[in-house]
Amino acid sequence: MTLAIDGVTKAFGRFPALAGVSLEVRDGEFLSLLGPSGSGKTTLLRVLAGLDQPDQGRVLFDGADFLAQTARERRVGLVFQQYALFRHMTVARNIAFGLEVRPRATRPSAAKIRARVDELLTLAQIDGLGHRYPTELSGGQRQRVAVARALAVEPRLLLLDEPFGALDAKVRKELRGELRRIHDATGVTTILVTHDQEEAMALADRVALMNKGRMEQVGTPAELDTTPASPFVFTFLGETNRLACRVDSGQARFDGFAAPVITPREPADGAAVALFRPEDAALDGGTHAQGLPVRIVEIHGRGALRQIECLTAVGERLTVEVAEAFATGFTAGQPVRLTARRVVVEA
Repeated sequence: MTLAIDGVTKAFGRFPALAGVSLEVRDGEFLSLLGPSGSGKTTLLRVLAGLDQPDQGRVLFDGADFLAQTARERRVGLVFQQYALFRHMTVARNIAFGLEVRPRATRPSAAKIRARVDELLTLAQIDGLGHRYPTELSGGQRQRVAVARALAVEPRLLLLDEPFGALDAKVRKELRGELRRIHDATGVTTILVTHDQEEAMALADRVALMNKGRMEQVGTPAELDTTPASPFVFTFLGETNRLACRVDSGQARFDGFAAPVITPREPADGAAVALFRPEDAALDGGTHAQGLPVRIVEIHGRGALRQIECLTAVGERLTVEVAEAFATGFTAGQPVRLTARRVVVEA
C-alpha cells in the first residue's frame, strides 16, 4: 500500500510551508521526515493526518484519493510529543479509547478490546501498568502508552510528531530502539517527524530531508552520508569544517593535498569553499608528512574520541576527530599536516 505525495503545496498567509512536495513512502517502510524548524515537515504530517488541507497537490494511498477521505477513513495513528493522554483514564482505557468510540456496527466486543489492550501492553513492554493513570507514569512510560494507543485501531499509517522531544537523552535513546522493535513487529508504514539527525539516521529505512518547504534529498542514511545531494544536506547532517580550495576535474585542491568531491553533480572548476567532517580529516606530525600546514591549539573530548582543534597559517580554525589512541602523539602548539579524505564544495 504505497503512499504517494505529489506536488503538495500549503501556505499560511505569505509563508509557503510546503512548496510542491513530492514523496513516495513504501509499504511497511519506516521513513523519517528530517529538517530544521520551519522546513515544513510537521505541516506535511498534518496534511497526511487530515488536520490540514493542502492548497494544491494530490495524496494517494493504495491508489485511492487520501485527501478525499475522512480522518476515520484514513485509519491513521497519531503520536505527539506531549503524549495527549486522558488523565482521568487508566492506561488500559487510554489504549482502548479508539476502539470503544467506534460506531456500534464496527466496534469490537468488550472481550476483543481487552485482548487487544493486553496484546499492546505486552508489545510496548508496559505489562502490569494497565490499571495506573498517566500521572503515575514516567515520561518514557507515557510515550509507550501513546504508541500503544495509536496502534490499537490497527492503523494503515502511523505518524509520529517529535515523539521523544520531551524526554531526556538516556530515555530517548532507549525508546528509539523500542520504537524500531515495535515497527518491525507490526509492519505498519511509519513516518517520524524529527529535527534530530542522530534519531532519524538511527531509526529510519530512508530519510526525507526537508528545507524551506521542499525536499532536499530522500535516501537511506548511508546514501545521505556518502552522496549528499547538496551542501545543505552535508552541513545539516553533521559538524563540518570550511576551507578555501580550488576545484579541478572533480578534485578539491589545497596547499599540500587534494580530496575528491562527493556531491552527485561535479562542481565547476575554479575557486570554492570545501566542507569536510572532523572524522574525515587526519593529522600527521612526521618530518616528511604531506598536507596542509596547521598548528594544534587545543585537544579535548572524553571517552573513545578526541577533538583536536587546529589553526591554519591565516587563522582558519579546523577540527579533527580521532580515536583516543591516535591522539596521544599530539600536543597543543605542535605543527602538523592536515588532510581530508572527501569533501563537499560550495561554489
